Amino acid sequence: MKILLIGAHGTIGSAIDRELSGRHEIVRIGLKSGDVQVDISDSASIRKLFEQTGRFDALICAAGSVTFAPLGEMSEKDFALGLQNKLMGQVNLLLIGREFANDGASFTFTSGVINREPIRTGSSAALVNAALDGFVKAAAIELPRGLRVNSVSPTVLEEAMGHYAPYFRGFKPVPAADVALAYAKSVEGLHTGQTYQVG
Repeated sequence: MKILLIGAHGTIGSAIDRELSGRHEIVRIGLKSGDVQVDISDSASIRKLFEQTGRFDALICAAGSVTFAPLGEMSEKDFALGLQNKLMGQVNLLLIGREFANDGASFTFTSGVINREPIRTGSSAALVNAALDGFVKAAAIELPRGLRVNSVSPTVLEEAMGHYAPYFRGFKPVPAADVALAYAKSVEGLHTGQTYQVG
């Protein structure tokens, strides 16, 4: 398969690359790195990406930004980053990408554990993750041509605990390699409308 991997050089993206590159053609995509660049918060940039990469069999997005800040300090503007980037960025990857997707192609997006198990400073991430998982479930029943869509919802990564441990006390972190298996299940399996919870 030809797989478009957005966020290819991040911790999760690199693990996905290692898991899938031996079996498939990977087009590595980043904001400023990779074979091609994209800003997922900009629909014109997304369309340009698909015009450059052409037809594809699977798209994985392991990228997306949200604001982490105490709720008492947050304004509408602080929520806008997550809504425009991580949420609508991934939604627009499907809305625009379906025009370039081969029959039976899959889209796999990334949400996260925080909407199920909230943490301090995580209200924006919780909002975006829940919305994304809900979108995946609903969009799956309307996609034509055998197109599929799923999301992966990982807990905190072992590789990230050095930075995030104070926010995730009591959580059991998972290695990025384990998270990558959920993306493989989405791409190489038959499920649609699913959220794969890892950890």
